[in-house]
Amino acid sequence: MAVIELASDSAGAPLEGDAMGPNTYTHEMMRDIDTAIIKARFDDDVTVIVITGNGSKFFSAGASIQMLNSVTPGFKYNFCLHANETLSRFEQTTKLVICAMNGHAVGGGLEIAMAADIRIARKNAGKVGLPEINLGVLAGTGGTARLTRLIGKAKALEMMVTGELMSFEDAKDCNLINHIWEGDADDFRRDVLDWASQFTLPNKATKAVGNIKRSCQTGPEIPFEYHLALERELQAALFGSSDAKEGIAAYVEKRVPSFEGQ
Repeated sequence: MAVIELASDSAGAPLEGDAMGPNTYTHEMMRDIDTAIIKARFDDDVTVIVITGNGSKFFSAGASIQMLNSVTPGFKYNFCLHANETLSRFEQTTKLVICAMNGHAVGGGLEIAMAADIRIARKNAGKVGLPEINLGVLAGTGGTARLTRLIGKAKALEMMVTGELMSFEDAKDCNLINHIWEGDADDFRRDVLDWASQFTLPNKATKAVGNIKRSCQTGPEIPFEYHLALERELQAALFGSSDAKEGIAAYVEKRVPSFEGQ
């Protein structure tokens, strides 16, 4: 399992201590996230990626306003382009990505969270929202595209044009968050990691997890008949895998399967 932790202006392996910063991101942090995703993707020992924030107040407050105020329009465009490419890696990698929302996730912070496959929030720890309208701009690193797909056009539009923040509970009610768990910051992180371990070997067939993710990510963007065709091809590939043989044999023999990722 790989853990990517967001801290103010950087991202990577978990840090010691609690910086209590807003975990805003710069181009350097986005490069760190990019590097961490690629490293996890190529590591055969990693089957699940967990992304979370440092501290207990913020998952991430989004892009650094100070940074955006000091760069050229051309830099801002390329900054958004690189963020699009980086966050798309979360969706395109075959490994499950779980976002542990330890605190507020606003602006670009929510855009990062929305690129994950599953979002788990800590109870009473913060709010979510895309308040970029208050800066005279829009959520330009995947915000308008992903929020619309996750909660529907009408609700997404209202949320973005008002700039209002939403509680974790309300976000769960509109399917923006999967789960809300109680506990302090340390307990929350431990509980998420424990829960995520169910998707590691030998507990789950990781190739099947990857193919399910690919079908769910790609399928809704193509015509329905094409999605069915994609699903058949992904299933055919799994039927030939060692893990499928193990899973079927374990079912017949009434035992718990032990998957190897093959």
